[in-house]
Amino acid sequence: MARTASLSIWAFALSLYFGVTMCHFSIPLRIYTGKYNISSALDLAPLRQVALTSDGNGLSLASDPTGTVNFLDMVNNLQGDSGRGYYIEMSIGTPAQKLNILVDTGSSNFAVAAAAHPFITHYFNTALSSTYQSTGRNVAVRYTQGNWEGELGLDRVSIPKGPNGTIIVNIAAILSSEGFFLPGVNWQGILGLAYPMLARPDSSLEPFFNSVVQQLGIPDIFSLQMCGAGLSASSTADPAGGSLVMGGAEPTLYRGSVWYTPIVEEWYYQVEVLKLEVGDQNLDLDCREYNMDKAIVDSGTTLLRLPVNVFNAVVEAITRSSLIQDFSSGFWDGTKLACWMKGETPWRFFPKLSIYLRATNSSQSFRITILPQLYIQPITDVDGTLDCFRFGVSSSANGLVIGATVMEGFYVVFDRAQRRLGFALSSCAVNGGAALSEIAGPFSAADVAANCSGGAPKEPLLWVISYALMAVCALILIILLLLLVLPCRRRDSSGEITDESSLVRHRIK
Repeated sequence: MARTASLSIWAFALSLYFGVTMCHFSIPLRIYTGKYNISSALDLAPLRQVALTSDGNGLSLASDPTGTVNFLDMVNNLQGDSGRGYYIEMSIGTPAQKLNILVDTGSSNFAVAAAAHPFITHYFNTALSSTYQSTGRNVAVRYTQGNWEGELGLDRVSIPKGPNGTIIVNIAAILSSEGFFLPGVNWQGILGLAYPMLARPDSSLEPFFNSVVQQLGIPDIFSLQMCGAGLSASSTADPAGGSLVMGGAEPTLYRGSVWYTPIVEEWYYQVEVLKLEVGDQNLDLDCREYNMDKAIVDSGTTLLRLPVNVFNAVVEAITRSSLIQDFSSGFWDGTKLACWMKGETPWRFFPKLSIYLRATNSSQSFRITILPQLYIQPITDVDGTLDCFRFGVSSSANGLVIGATVMEGFYVVFDRAQRRLGFALSSCAVNGGAALSEIAGPFSAADVAANCSGGAPKEPLLWVISYALMAVCALILIILLLLLVLPCRRRDSSGEITDESSLVRHRIK
C-alpha cells in the first residue's frame, strides 16, 4: 500500500508540474506601448487646443461654430472609393508639402512616399523640409497586399480639413515598396489609425492619432463615413468620398441612433461577431467560427473578408436563395465578373447580408445589414452595352474583416475613450432615395457562447501572478516528494539495488 501511495503521489506531482508548466507558457506577453520621445528642438508652442461638447454619454459632438473647432469643417474631407481606398489631404513639413494619404484603421504607421515611384505623381521630399529630422531607425511594414521599407523621422503635419493646429508626429519615409502603390490610385502614403500594438518597428512608436489627441487635447474619438456605395471602382473621377471627423461624431452624417459594440482587444479594432444571416437564413455556425483568429473593422480593406468555412457557407446560402442558380465559381472567388445588359441591375436577384455584433450589454446583440447594392459592386462598362459587377466578399486565412464593403453602409464611431465601436446608418448610403443598409436591435444573445472571440484568452495580471505562485508551489511539492521517495532507494548489504527500488524505477520509465 505504501508503495502504491508513493507512486500515486509521484504521478500526481508530475501531472501537476507539467500542467502548471503548460499554463505558464500559455500566458500572453503584454508589451508596454510607451511613447517615442519627440525632440525638444521642435517648438510645440503654436499648437492650439480644441473645444468640444458632449452628448451626455461621453461622445463628443460638434461644438458651436464660433469655437475652436467645428466638425462641419471636416465633412467631405475624404476622396476615393472602396476599390482604390479613401484618402485625405495632409500638409507635411516646412514649407508644407501636400500629399493625399490613405485612411487605414487596420494599421498604426503614418508613412509617406519619400522617393519617386512609377505609380505616384509626387512624393514627400525630406530634403526640402527644414523641420524634418531623421531618427536613424529603419522600418518595414507588410500588409495583406503589398509592403514597404524606409526610415523613421519627425516632422510637422497639419490637415487642411481637420482639427486646427500643427502637430509633431512620427513619419515613416518610404524609400522602396512592392505591391503597395498601385496603378490608378491617387494617394502617396498611408495613415494608420489603429493602436500602438501594431506600430512598427515596435509598439513604443506613438501612432498619428495618439499624437493628435495628446498635442491638440481633443477627445480620443474619431468617426468615419465612406460614401462610395454604388460607385464604379473603375470611374476616372474621384468624387468627394466621405468624412474623417477627429475628436467626435458629426450628427449630420448619420441617421437614427448609434449602436455600440465593445472593442475586444486594443491592437486592431477587434470586435465580437455572434452570427451571420443570408436573407432570413441563419448560417448556424459556432460563433467561434466567425471570430477565428480575430474579427476586425478595417477601412483599408476593400471587401468583406470571411474565414474559409464562413465564406463557403455564405456562398452556399446565397446560391440557394438567389434567383440565379448557375453562377460561375469564378464570380465567387473574384476571378470573373458577372455582366448584364446595360441598365439591367442584378441586385433584385440577391439577398441581404446581416452581421450580429455583441452589444455593450453583453447579454444582447444588434444587427447591421447591407443590401446587395453594397456587396454586388459595379466595376466597368464593356463596349457600352454591358454593366459588370464583382462579388464584394472574399475568403480569408487570417480572420474576419469588416472592410469597406460593409463600412460604406454605416457611419462608424471609433470611441477609443470608452473602448467601443459605434454603428449608425450613414446619410450617404442611399440609392434612388432608398437606404442601402439597416440596423436593428437589441436582440438576446442567450443563444450564443458567453465568449465567441477566437485566440488565446487574455488573462489579467492577477491570473498571471496566480499561475506563477502555483508553479513555485508545485516545485516545492516535487522537492518534498523526492525527499520522501529517495529513502526507498536503499541498498542491501551487497550494494545491489533492491527489487522494490527497481520496480519504482521501471514504473517511472
